[in-house]
Amino acid sequence: MPPTATKLRRVSAIDDLRAAISQARGDGARIGFVPTMGALHQGHLSLVDRAREESEFVVMSIFVNPLQFGPKEDFSRYPRPIDEDERLAAEAGVDLLFTPSVDAMYPEGRTVSVVAGEIATQWEGAVRPGHFDGVLTVVAKLFNLVQPDVAVFGRKDLQQSAIVKAMVRDLDFPLAIVVAPTVRESDGLALSSRNRYLSESDRADALVLSKALKAASSAFDSGERNGAKLEEIGKKVLDSVKRAEADYFAVVNRDTFQREPEARKGSAVIVAARIGTTRLIDNIILGENDSN
Repeated sequence: MPPTATKLRRVSAIDDLRAAISQARGDGARIGFVPTMGALHQGHLSLVDRAREESEFVVMSIFVNPLQFGPKEDFSRYPRPIDEDERLAAEAGVDLLFTPSVDAMYPEGRTVSVVAGEIATQWEGAVRPGHFDGVLTVVAKLFNLVQPDVAVFGRKDLQQSAIVKAMVRDLDFPLAIVVAPTVRESDGLALSSRNRYLSESDRADALVLSKALKAASSAFDSGERNGAKLEEIGKKVLDSVKRAEADYFAVVNRDTFQREPEARKGSAVIVAARIGTTRLIDNIILGENDSN
């Protein structure tokens, strides 16, 4: 097996990133990549574990990308506990941590962006116009900088993963995309960096997202295949919590994100709702164990 780093190295300059990766490649290492916005939790660390399974040298980026935040969203208050993140990344076995500045990623005079296309106009894209263009622009830049053999994303952001896979396919990026299972608390709440915004009462109410998904999944397991009826079952659960303001609850194709009138094994149920001032998303794949 090619040699790997034994201690995390943190770099912020693009030239330093490229030099470190060039050295790892020179040692014969396969490069795994986990892009994040920081505020790390066990969900992120599970992606590192998966990247380690797929490679010998794991690169993580931490960059709060301004292009994917709308003017009324939480860019300025998005958590940035960089010292804690560096500690967690080191403990998880990350070899190289890339923490660029906004100026390094988006120099003055930048004019080119990636446009996400039709799939990005629905659901999250409809609620957050331009969000996925911002996501793909930064991911494309990071792929170009890191040039990984494999990149690992979390399934909680299922639409994002589908759009990244489409970009890799359509623009011929030479890497594999792995989508790892959502990590949940014992009571079902999907781990998210934004969970730290939740008050105690908010957190209790936030459980309604996973409960609504499980209600639809249980109905599917019991034989219900009508997409509209599955959505009705889930929405009824969401409506039971008055403080949950839902943006959508839908049964869709997990690759195209088109609504599916007839659900099937592998269809996705997706949900987004605001609990207090915090907006959360979640999903479940019908007919599959949630940990797959």
